[in-house]
Amino acid sequence: MTDAKQVFDVRLFATLKDKAGSSRIQVAVDLPATVADLRAAVAAAHPALADSLNSALVAVNRDFADLETAVAAGDEVALFPPVSGGSGAAPHPTYFALTADDLDINAIHQHLVQPDVGAIITFTGYVRGQTQRDGLPPQTLYLEYEAYTEMAEERMAQIAREIWEKFPLVKGVAVVQRLGKLDISDVTTFVACAAGHRDQGAFEAARYGIDRLKEIVPVWKKEVGEDRGVWVEGEYQPTPADNE
Repeated sequence: MTDAKQVFDVRLFATLKDKAGSSRIQVAVDLPATVADLRAAVAAAHPALADSLNSALVAVNRDFADLETAVAAGDEVALFPPVSGGSGAAPHPTYFALTADDLDINAIHQHLVQPDVGAIITFTGYVRGQTQRDGLPPQTLYLEYEAYTEMAEERMAQIAREIWEKFPLVKGVAVVQRLGKLDISDVTTFVACAAGHRDQGAFEAARYGIDRLKEIVPVWKKEVGEDRGVWVEGEYQPTPADNE
């Protein structure tokens, strides 16, 4: 015997938001229910989303969920395409940000500098004008970035913890993602890792940080050309194993 139907307020991002024409939809499912039940209800109530649901990711209370994950009244549920993109005190200095503002890289470095730091390795991403990828405008005029902000901030902190587990000599971590409209040559992403010396894993940690940002941090970009704009979706499919 099931309980009465429960109405879920589902948040949508990027491609799914565009197809639904809204950043939120409501669907009703019988409890007890799983993500699979909720996804079926979304497909039935919102046919425009049906084709996107097989590849869509689901987060329940800001954790990646699979089809068997239970959903209950009061849960925060979000649907989004693969990213184009915890708790506990940090053992070393950190700086995490999602911002529409220009970056002051020297100021970010100052968050990581301490007496035992002799090197800070950084990765900085920029908007390029020529995409040359199938399905995207050949000439990019600008990018638009969107984030599931609350979950993205938590995943940035998770990346730092993963870095310290894999590269224990790294002393500090900064992860920044720009949001909103970004023009050609604007900074899009910034990852920095500090260490006592350059050969103590900071290069590898910075590479790991940007790769992981593009896997598990829920941020998406739209490539806008002269005739159309296209949301860029990634291929990595996070699972509950990507949760801490």
